[in-house]
Amino acid sequence: MANITTNITASPLREGWKRFVAALERGFDSQIRVCARRNQIEALEAKTDEELARMGIRRDEIAYHVFKDLFYT
Repeated sequence: MANITTNITASPLREGWKRFVAALERGFDSQIRVCARRNQIEALEAKTDEELARMGIRRDEIAYHVFKDLFYT
């Protein structure tokens, strides 16, 4: 009885396409995060000083408040 084994590897084109799609996904994820933070900053900047004070945020600390999970942990 004959036993035949084929060793098929992924083509370079397919691997390149996978890397390209993965890079696009990372780019879209990054863009979504940036837009979400920008929207949060804009929403906080639209509030009055009294509203910000009730939230415990000063106007000059808005960026710190939005990005504190990235830089100030």
